[in-house]
Amino acid sequence: MERMFAAPFIAQLGKGHVDGVYTLAKDPNSLQRFASGSGDGIVKVWDLTSREEIWNTQAHENIVKGMSWTRDKKLLTCAADRTIKLFDPYNTPSGAAPAATWLGANAFTSISHHRSNDSFAVASSVISIYDLERQNAPPEVLQWPTSTDTITCVKFNQVETSILASAATDRSIVLYDLRTSTPVKNTILNFASNSISWNPMEAFNFAVASEDHNIYIFDMRKMDRALNVLKNHVAAVMDVEFSPTGEELVSASYDRTVRLWSRMQGHSRDIYHTKRMQRVFSVKWTPDSKFILSGSDDGNIRLWRAQASKREGIKSAKQRTALEYNEALSERYAHMPEIRRIKRHKHIPKVVKKAGEIKSEELKAIKRREENERKHTKKQHQKRKSEREKMVLASEK
Repeated sequence: MERMFAAPFIAQLGKGHVDGVYTLAKDPNSLQRFASGSGDGIVKVWDLTSREEIWNTQAHENIVKGMSWTRDKKLLTCAADRTIKLFDPYNTPSGAAPAATWLGANAFTSISHHRSNDSFAVASSVISIYDLERQNAPPEVLQWPTSTDTITCVKFNQVETSILASAATDRSIVLYDLRTSTPVKNTILNFASNSISWNPMEAFNFAVASEDHNIYIFDMRKMDRALNVLKNHVAAVMDVEFSPTGEELVSASYDRTVRLWSRMQGHSRDIYHTKRMQRVFSVKWTPDSKFILSGSDDGNIRLWRAQASKREGIKSAKQRTALEYNEALSERYAHMPEIRRIKRHKHIPKVVKKAGEIKSEELKAIKRREENERKHTKKQHQKRKSEREKMVLASEK
């Protein structure tokens, strides 16, 4: 019945953007306000209840690379034009000049605000920590000693607030400790990473969206292997985020789909797509974890249900009881082949399905080649590497 009533897509917000939507940022103090940044440098603030834009400005000259809300409801943006700007959408009209501007030496790629302090981190070839209370002070600079590559993503831990994670084009994941202002650990993966998301409930765990089509969940205390590998996408994963409960994840991919995952399972529980949706660059949960927002290359921001068949609104006691009974039934008989087949069945776009089949054949061929090589060389005496260890190339401290 869940599959019959599944209608995940709710609406497209307003008229969207003229260019692709490359970044989304939700206001941590509000359930209905969030911001979007596009390829032409325009930033818009949206209201989820009316599904219309309430504020916009020409923030930058080119792609808005990162956005983050401050504790006092102001909006920080950064772009490749080497500027960071602070806007006040709640108290100024559309098109208003920024409240503050910082200039950098290199193009900025990502920004993240500290949960409890008035400071924020911004990434370029190094990580710069700025203080909002001392706007004229030079930033504190963090960098792994031997790295010179561009840092593509930076994220503050929302629980252990002094911990900061970054991903760079040299395939490294670096952890920093702000208490000592030093990098703590550097892990090199097989492929570069596009996004990082910390688990809001488990301070040590974070997810990494990788170019090799997978999402890896790591424990920062033991980086030599992944806690879980989420496999289903057939192109690079551009963005990933943990739900506010920490139990689920949502990911956006270059294969034009949005997928939902359980933290403990290796395959997606659902896949969202529409005919017109292009490559998805950004995805976010709403703070109540009931809805999902996605921004794609076609300039549209789409609103989805987190549970495809769930309907919001007031329900009578009789309806609630019936829903709970149906849920208990499906859980009880989940092991049965017929129920399992229905639950697993998903409508996938033809292109994605075909790409999935080709990828599956390629992976089988790689596995066969590795096994043959193992059989006829000294590798047969070595211990096999687990799937969760294969992506880690090296680790430095």
